[in-house]
Amino acid sequence: MCGIVGYVGMQSAQDVVVAGLKRLEYRGYDSAGVAVLADGGLAAAKKAGKLVNLEKELGDRPLPAGRTGIGHTRWATHGAPTDANAHPHLDNAGRVAVVHNGIIENFAALRRELTGRGHALESETDTEVVAHLLAEAFSAGGDLAEAMRQVCRRLEGAFTLVAVHADQPDVVVGARRNSPLVVGVGQDEWFLASDVAAFIAHTRSAVELGQDQVVELSREGVVVTGFDGELAEVRAYHVDWDASAAEKGGYASFMLKEIADQPRAVADTLLGRVDGEGTLHLDEVRIPAAELREVDKVVIVACGTAFHAGMIAKYAIEHWTRLPCETELASEFRYRDPILDQRTLVVAISQSGETMDTLMALRHAREQGAKVLAICNTNGSTIPRESDAVLYTHAGPEVAVASTKAFLTQLVACYLVALYLGQVRGTKWGDEIRTVVRQLSAISDEVDRVLATMEPVRELARSLAHHDTVLFVGRHVGYPVALEGALKLKELAYMHAEGFAAGELKHGPIALIEDGLPVVVIVPSPRGRSVLHDKIVSNIQEIRARGARTVVVAEEGDEAVVPYADHLITVPATPTLLQPLVATVPLQVFACELATARGNEVDQPRNLAKSVTVE
Repeated sequence: MCGIVGYVGMQSAQDVVVAGLKRLEYRGYDSAGVAVLADGGLAAAKKAGKLVNLEKELGDRPLPAGRTGIGHTRWATHGAPTDANAHPHLDNAGRVAVVHNGIIENFAALRRELTGRGHALESETDTEVVAHLLAEAFSAGGDLAEAMRQVCRRLEGAFTLVAVHADQPDVVVGARRNSPLVVGVGQDEWFLASDVAAFIAHTRSAVELGQDQVVELSREGVVVTGFDGELAEVRAYHVDWDASAAEKGGYASFMLKEIADQPRAVADTLLGRVDGEGTLHLDEVRIPAAELREVDKVVIVACGTAFHAGMIAKYAIEHWTRLPCETELASEFRYRDPILDQRTLVVAISQSGETMDTLMALRHAREQGAKVLAICNTNGSTIPRESDAVLYTHAGPEVAVASTKAFLTQLVACYLVALYLGQVRGTKWGDEIRTVVRQLSAISDEVDRVLATMEPVRELARSLAHHDTVLFVGRHVGYPVALEGALKLKELAYMHAEGFAAGELKHGPIALIEDGLPVVVIVPSPRGRSVLHDKIVSNIQEIRARGARTVVVAEEGDEAVVPYADHLITVPATPTLLQPLVATVPLQVFACELATARGNEVDQPRNLAKSVTVE
């Protein structure tokens, strides 16, 4: 959620930090601020609202020039989005500045303790207590990194903290527990950020921070310790995308660019996974084949869009491996006392690798002895590091809050996991796997074909912009596609949208059908499970008979649906299990165009954040 940037170097700290915050705007936020060390003191500015408000403030009242600074974009948890609650937070003497991502669960007790010692706290936030605690600890020892370690040992919850002190003008200190923080190493300059996008214009060399670690950046370099003060081993890595990959590339929004990126992203996720004989080699899946052969149940945990990918994966895993598969909302998973053991494989899906609900589900699974395989788009993030194995998608940076290309690449990764399980367990013959892999390889071109035919979908979306409700229905893998289509419309257009299993219509939701109501129907291929196709054609007739406006997504050549479709959207013919890869794309375009027609900000929808790092 919150964006964090820290800088030590020879450039203007304010310029570097504000530019970094701009590259983190996609995470979602409601206030912004910056602090700079200069002339033996500390200067800060912060404003509620978008970053432009802070930039105007800095233009009217510039901070003194300095080469060390920190900045923050806040997504409100404790306290409303006001100037006073915006970060950075300072101690009473104005010598310490702190920015924070996450939640400090014991802040109320710490606040009472501080006020009892005479501290005056000015905000409603949990963050401010850290500034005061750091000031106390620093006054006792004169070292900010040690002060941070002492304070962190007292904090409960999930947090990233980055701080500066006026008495150490060339030092930035950070700490992390259950929340992302990464170091960027440049030429005589160093960066701290919640995402590598913040410093990718300056360096692609990064250092991954582990759990419960404190990092000190100074002109001498980088020192990483545990909260206990012991030096920690760190892993350096190279970011394999550049700054231009996170720019709009001529599109009106990042979301449009990322929808257009999908053919390449799908192809990239398949690269290097299959040898010349068609055998899958998933190098990051470090769980021995012998242990995978002992698996007797698969459980998928995920949230939001990733959960819909997991629902589709369930169909593929059960069909190709004959293993029972459950798909669980990560936010509910550990609270229902799930039945897990050493023979359970848990698949955790997260674009950012920092989704707190999924991370806590993963930890619960490991405590029960289950093996965990992560599907993730972000190298070096927490979920892959804490899993037994990882399959990285290669979507590249996804800036828009509402997920598009991450969803399609998660689907591809799920199919690869299902095929790999079938391969090691012997439930799929080699030629069967090769056939599916060839079909997957062809999907990139099919998605490209879909994108080339979207103008009628855009026109339809614009014509429906005045409606208050859209319903989505589907069967089999079309049901999760319907859920995803409805979610995109909720996220972007702020309108009531619901997805249903088409067979459930007559069990209640059909009462919602009324004259003129748009209903989007995802139709399975008539060449696959024909009985499903026949049933959904009947569903379309039921919907239309009640006056609804039917929007039918069907494969090319499906003449049976034509008489009942007020609007027909065709997609290339694909195998039944792979149809979501093409059927989802028109729904993404539809939601994006409809939201734009309603005047909404599609890249940063209200109240949403890209990476949800609190439960």
